[in-house]
Amino acid sequence: MAVVVCSGYPCSGKSFRSNQIKEFFQKRDIQSGGSKQIIVLSENSHSLDIKRSAYDTSAAEKPARAALLTAIIRLISPDTILIVDAPNYIKGFRYQIYCAAREVKVRVATVYVLTSQEQCREWNKLREGDDRYSDETLENLFLRYEEPSSMVRWDSPLFTLLWSDESIPQSTLDALWDAVDKGKVSNPNSGTVATVKAPTDALATLEKTTHSIMQQIMSSQDGFGGFITLSPTPSSSPLKLMLPPRNITLPELSRLKRQFVTAQKKAITLGTIERGSLDWSEDGVCQRFVIFLEEQLQR
Repeated sequence: MAVVVCSGYPCSGKSFRSNQIKEFFQKRDIQSGGSKQIIVLSENSHSLDIKRSAYDTSAAEKPARAALLTAIIRLISPDTILIVDAPNYIKGFRYQIYCAAREVKVRVATVYVLTSQEQCREWNKLREGDDRYSDETLENLFLRYEEPSSMVRWDSPLFTLLWSDESIPQSTLDALWDAVDKGKVSNPNSGTVATVKAPTDALATLEKTTHSIMQQIMSSQDGFGGFITLSPTPSSSPLKLMLPPRNITLPELSRLKRQFVTAQKKAITLGTIERGSLDWSEDGVCQRFVIFLEEQLQR
């Protein structure tokens, strides 16, 4: 249904706001008679257990961020409101979440918890053990933070919450609920749709089938044109091909075969994002080849 991306400085109060939002969503869902699943995914939850020390070095941060993204993708679904409680301080990472949500056709909203750096430092000092950032890491994350913007589609709609407010304004909560319940759903495009790959034997089937059709054409034509019957195998459904009133030479037919095979090889090696995957069976290849030949020979 939706992904709510919480963003802000470390120790800015994102977990507190995430739980407030979850509580409000649960009440609204009950009032509307729904049965939505509302989940807060925190980076320090038991399922992820990402330590604050993971941000000490880039070598440790990359796998931690990858684990968080994997968990987000796993939990995104049409009947779930997922609240991502993590710094999400890199705009490229927020864009990855946006793309993952768009692929499943769920809404996205961003909550920016705006807190001063000084307040974050004070709250960090109150933490103990693994829950505390080192001073050096905290300052580094302040410098690297990329503030969300309502001008870019992956951060929009954007809701800014001030740390000094004890509770979230009711108007903001209502607007946030409307965004996840009735907001615009972005359709996936070629950048987010999974590419459908051809089977491993597609190239062999392509060569075998087109060669068989060539042989059948050469042996069936009589120079007067008209329909001939073709099929890749004896058990296949027969197909009709309209030949022009002349003899088709082997070099001409070989040239057309090469053109067809070259175009089909691109789909094999690069995959396809067409609606539905291409049929790489002998019947499917035969049907496409016959259509291609009929178009070329009638010119």
